[in-house]
This record gives sequence, C-alpha cells and structure tokens, in this order.
Amino acid sequence: MNYRSVADLNDDIKAWAPTLAPVDLVVGVPRSGLLAGTILALHLNAPLTDLDGFLESRAFATGERFEGDPDAPPERVLVLDDSVLTGSAMTEARDRVAEASLPPTVDVVFGAVYVSPEGKDLVDTYADVVRFPRVFEWNLMHHPGVVPKSCFDLDGVLCRDPTPRENDDGPRYREFLSTVDPLVVPSKPIGWIVTARLEKYRPETEAWLAKHGIEYGELVMLDLPDKETRQRLGNHGEFKADVYRELDAVLFVESDHGQAMEIARLADRPVYSVEHNQVIRQDRLTVVRRESQQHLRRFRANPVRFVKRAGAYLANQVYRLSS
Repeated sequence: MNYRSVADLNDDIKAWAPTLAPVDLVVGVPRSGLLAGTILALHLNAPLTDLDGFLESRAFATGERFEGDPDAPPERVLVLDDSVLTGSAMTEARDRVAEASLPPTVDVVFGAVYVSPEGKDLVDTYADVVRFPRVFEWNLMHHPGVVPKSCFDLDGVLCRDPTPRENDDGPRYREFLSTVDPLVVPSKPIGWIVTARLEKYRPETEAWLAKHGIEYGELVMLDLPDKETRQRLGNHGEFKADVYRELDAVLFVESDHGQAMEIARLADRPVYSVEHNQVIRQDRLTVVRRESQQHLRRFRANPVRFVKRAGAYLANQVYRLSS
C-alpha cells in the first residue's frame, strides 16, 4: 500500500515547483486538485482558480504577497489534479478546455502531482509515479476502493477513546458508548470494524453506529468476560492481527501506534497508524525508490545546495562511526 500524507504532498510539490516552466495561472481540478493547486500556487506565488473559474475568466483573490497583475490575461496555464489513476477527471478537464473559446495566446498544460504508470501519458507533467494500491491522507476515510476493503479500529478512529473515569466497565462506560460523538463518519461502507471492545457491549455499539449512519459489513469484537481479563491478557494487537490475517482486506486502520506496529508485524500486511499518520510495512523497494526520486528532484532543483548537504551528512555519519 503506497501512502502519501498532506506533508508528503507539500514536500513533493515544493521539490517539483522549481522544475516547472513559468506558470501564469494554476487551475485546480475539483476537489482534490484544489488542495494541490493551492500548495503549488503558493510556492510559485502564482494566481489560483478552479476549472469553472478559469473557463469563466475569473481567478481567486491573490492576497497582498502577490506582486503581479491579477487581472492580466494568462499566457501559460497549468491545469492540475492531485493524482491521475484512470484519467477520467483529467480527460473531462481536457474536454472542457478544448470546448471552451480560449484566446489562441493561451497555452494550457495539464499536470498531476502523482500519476500511475498508466496515467503518465494522460498528462504533460507530473511530480512522481505512485503505483497502485495507493491511498492519500486527504481521501483515506472516504476512498471508494479502500474503505470497503479495510478493517477499522473503533475507539480513536471513529470516536475518541474513553477517559479513565468513563472506562469503568459499568454504567459510565455504557453511557460513553451511547453518547460519544463521532470523530469521522466514512462516506463509504467500512468492510470490517475490528475492535477490542468486549462482546457484551455489542448492543450499545451497534446502536451507536446506526445512530450516526456508519455503515459496515461486519463488527468483530473481543469475546472476553470483563475489562480485568482483557487488561490481564493484553492481547489487543494479537486479536486484531488474527482477524486481519483471515480477511481479504487491503488495510487495517488502527488508532494506537504500538498496536499498529504489532498488527503489521504479526499479520505481515499494511496498517495505517492514525497516531503517527503513516502506513507501516510499505514494500521496501517502493520506499527506496521513492527516496531516490526525492533526492534526484532535490539535486535537479538546486545541485550546489544538494551536494553541500549530502557532504555534511556523510561527514556526520563518518564522525559518528569513528567516535
């Protein structure tokens, strides 16, 4: 599972921006392309708009830091999406631009921050190739191809964890189960909810999920008599890993990083740690390839600075090994 966070998106755009030809206007393809477009426009100090705004000759307000003329007609326009997989959104954007009556002086370029190997030919420029399966922080909880095929922890993911006072394995805990507000309501049905909540609290849990419109395929709970037994065994991660291994799931979304590490180790499958905002156990070759591409982009953007920083890093490593 290849994962990119919002921080990764910013870093990749920042490294990519200096390699782009000058751009007079950045056009974000709704919705996720607006996130990528905003970040790129800020790094380039260029005006920004959405696709409808571009076709209607209007841009967003630029703010005080923009030194150009926001009313000047753009000559080079970059239509940007966050990613291209099948290319349906980008193809629609191309068709709309082609059908518009744009001045002949306007040069429109189409790009994406992330593309699949098959999607490279659908854009004129891109920052990085991210192979499928992949998921991004900004659509993880609503991804139609991921949420229905994933296991979700409950406390710390769909709602907050109970406080020590609430977690009394009695009336206060039952009140928490019934009244706690959701942290997120995925827009797609969850494949499996796998929780260390005790089986005896299934009625309250099912009622809460129904109350907040959280759809799911199966609810798997820990079948132990009480909280004391659960704490004594301390096998939350092992329980979740055992369930994960038996399912045809592509990802486990876990709130606690320690448990996420244990689930990934025992199941030998990818786990998203909400606490650390990272997917654990990505393919090592994918990680190495991504790091190599990042280094190459940084070198191209500023060779002198890259060599200086690389030299300082190597000198520090030599010093640490010799000391």
